[in-house]
Amino acid sequence: MKTISIVIPIYNEAEVLPQLIRRLDDMSKTLSDYNFEFLFINDGSVDMSLERIKDLCKKDARVAYVDLSRNFGKEVAMLAGFDHAKGDAVIVIDGDLQQPPEMISQMVKWWEEGYDDVYAVRLDNEGEGTVKKWFSDMYYKIVQKMTSEKIYPAAGDFRLLDKKCVNALRELRESARYTKGMYGWIGFKKKELTYIADKRAAGTTKWKFTKLFTLAMDGITSYSTIPLKIWSYIGFIISFFSFLFLIIEVAKTLLWGTDAAGYPTLLAGILFLGGIQLISLGVIGEYLGRVFIETKNRPPYFVKEKSKHSGQHSIDKHSEVH
Repeated sequence: MKTISIVIPIYNEAEVLPQLIRRLDDMSKTLSDYNFEFLFINDGSVDMSLERIKDLCKKDARVAYVDLSRNFGKEVAMLAGFDHAKGDAVIVIDGDLQQPPEMISQMVKWWEEGYDDVYAVRLDNEGEGTVKKWFSDMYYKIVQKMTSEKIYPAAGDFRLLDKKCVNALRELRESARYTKGMYGWIGFKKKELTYIADKRAAGTTKWKFTKLFTLAMDGITSYSTIPLKIWSYIGFIISFFSFLFLIIEVAKTLLWGTDAAGYPTLLAGILFLGGIQLISLGVIGEYLGRVFIETKNRPPYFVKEKSKHSGQHSIDKHSEVH
């Protein structure tokens, strides 16, 4: 029998866990021809999440967990899930039950049809505001313009990945991770499904605007070097017009002499060019900072504790501490 690992990154989701495991259990009964592994990645929760997961391990042999040494973020938590999952296929699902576990049976069906990456596209989100949707749409449009690779808007991490896809993702060890971009980068045969996201089963969202903004910046800088090229073009254009302005001013001085007027214009020009320089330096700094972090070659995460029957692959053998 094939084994399917369901990877569930968890951060302070103690209230949701009983309902989540109940729905996962109901789903697994519809796929009785498969073995299941419910792999929870505890990403530094400070509530009772880990204790609840340990209780589930005692009651259900399919439940396993990996407890990270601190909160590393969902992107790194998913990498830990890929490293430790033992299944022939891996399904990533959030722990807040906004993504319906019942869709997993459809994903498995298309996987058996020969698709390596069966991803779910969110048609609507009952808990998402209009402003957030607008920012999300604009972000994906910008990213698509900046890269030649296909972007999948509204396609999050809720997907089934064949073992070959998981092995490819394990090879990508960068610290500033943007897994949504990696799915497209690794390729393989893909299939799209759709769903309507439910409201959170309990608790509050962990995705604040600042975290979303940071993730967006990671996505842009991880996907493309276009921002660096843009500021090169802007610098060239400004230099061109500045040179034309210099020629005009020299001609005016030779023909009509000079006076002391123009101080406000000069001040505005200096401030404008200074602002452009600071922005361009900031963009360069974003890339340089990522290069600095990657050259340290630190492990993406550390494991504080894990269940006895959770797997571990050789690629992250240096990421465990005791």
